[in-house]
Amino acid sequence: MDVKDSNGTLLNEGDAVQLIKDLKVKGTSTTLKRGTVVKNIRLTNNADEIECRSDKIKGLVLKTCFLKKV
Repeated sequence: MDVKDSNGTLLNEGDAVQLIKDLKVKGTSTTLKRGTVVKNIRLTNNADEIECRSDKIKGLVLKTCFLKKV
């Protein structure tokens, strides 16, 4: 299964990605700002989603359409 970011670049386990849009996190009052770098991503069974950890939030699932590889 190929997982691609918003630019079509192939993503792998452990890559670092950057947010291209401000994202509100459901269930919290936290907003992840545009330009935030998330390191050490994990791929899921879904090609449109990745798992990661942010400084404030653990177990975060993000859509790949809001990410670009760093």
